[in-house]
Amino acid sequence: MTKYIGFIGLGKMGLPMAANLTRKGTHRVLAYDLSALPFEALSKHEAWGDNLHKADSLAELERCTYVIVMLPNSKATNRVVKGDEISEGLIDILQPGATIIDMGSSNPSETLQLGRLLAPRGIQLIDAPVSGSVAKAVLGQLTIMVGCDRNRLENLRPVLEQMGTNLISTGGIASAHTMKALNNYVYAAGLLAMSEAVNIAENLGLDLSVFAYILNNSSERNVATETKLEQFIISGKYSGGFSLELQAKDLRTAASLQEMSNFQATQLSACADLWDQAARSLPTDADNTEIHKYLRLISETRREKEAAQ
Repeated sequence: MTKYIGFIGLGKMGLPMAANLTRKGTHRVLAYDLSALPFEALSKHEAWGDNLHKADSLAELERCTYVIVMLPNSKATNRVVKGDEISEGLIDILQPGATIIDMGSSNPSETLQLGRLLAPRGIQLIDAPVSGSVAKAVLGQLTIMVGCDRNRLENLRPVLEQMGTNLISTGGIASAHTMKALNNYVYAAGLLAMSEAVNIAENLGLDLSVFAYILNNSSERNVATETKLEQFIISGKYSGGFSLELQAKDLRTAASLQEMSNFQATQLSACADLWDQAARSLPTDADNTEIHKYLRLISETRREKEAAQ
């Protein structure tokens, strides 16, 4: 019997992920998005009309065994799952025994609540956020954190391994979203520290290419120095592929974990506040590497105010 997979959210990451689900030809994929633009690209895919189809409404996902949700935040995910006054959500559409796989960077507390809401309907919620760039998504080489036990992960493996090469069982529901938020904080903190250091080095007239080489050949290297510094900051391209606004959202999620964990993380709070300020000040389509530009902007503004006094 043919198994159907629903895929909701065809953004920069979701579009190649949905396309990759057809690689083995073992499932029929029904893709759904409010925008018509992603389907212009999908319609050129070799599986289009065969194992890859457009769903014109959520109701068409009724027969799906799995529904993958790749949306930017819990608010959007909750709307799709719970529905609203205008339309039904997945909770009313899917059959008992179906599984919803939330692969976005949702808020863990919202994930827990959603899981409790779905369970009495016989629908399981799995949180499975991803780590990796758009390029990794295209190649099907994402790291996928999965909030379930190892046995359940093995059942999901035939689906997930078409999108990622590193599947990690993180524990119970919401554990993956929690680890994803903390993981993004560590990345953002590294990018922030690097951007501050580079701005200082630049103001002192140092050779940034040499500085980048030193960072990447010493214990101070991190993913930001290795994959963002020369490629997108020194080059001035600022096109790393992940929005500054989404980075700020992920940091707010990480900061909210302080209350859940009863642990005060002052650096996390400071980092989240600064990224929030940057998101409010820069264009909505700003890349996350533009935190470097924002730091320079606020430094220059501060110096101008001091000079005017």
